[in-house]
Amino acid sequence: MLLRKYMSLIGVGSAKIDLILQKDTFKPGDAVHGYFLIKGGTIEQQIKRIDCDLVMTDKAADAENVIDSATILTTQLIKAEETNKISFTFKLPDSVPISSKEVSYRFKTKLTFDEGVESRDLDRIQIIE
Repeated sequence: MLLRKYMSLIGVGSAKIDLILQKDTFKPGDAVHGYFLIKGGTIEQQIKRIDCDLVMTDKAADAENVIDSATILTTQLIKAEETNKISFTFKLPDSVPISSKEVSYRFKTKLTFDEGVESRDLDRIQIIE
């Protein structure tokens, strides 16, 4: 048991997060709906927070900008091998540029524990007219 605890502290067998979206194509101003799927690892872990950033990458300007962020602070305990869902809703700004060869979007999700390595997830979306 002690070995499993130390392994999860370095990321082996720790809980994982996955953002599940209802769709991946949106218009400016749309609401994005889905949920965070949290899968427990080999031991129980105390969840501290979930951060989800909408990031725009502009290849022409060689820039990456965080458009907006959502944070969930929690003291939830995820048990070994347990699966939890947490609802997710995010409103896209009305002025967000349309996706193109140069401009792309993704949600960067990070699950932080009281102890252990963070779990990360990446989900691409497309903004259309």
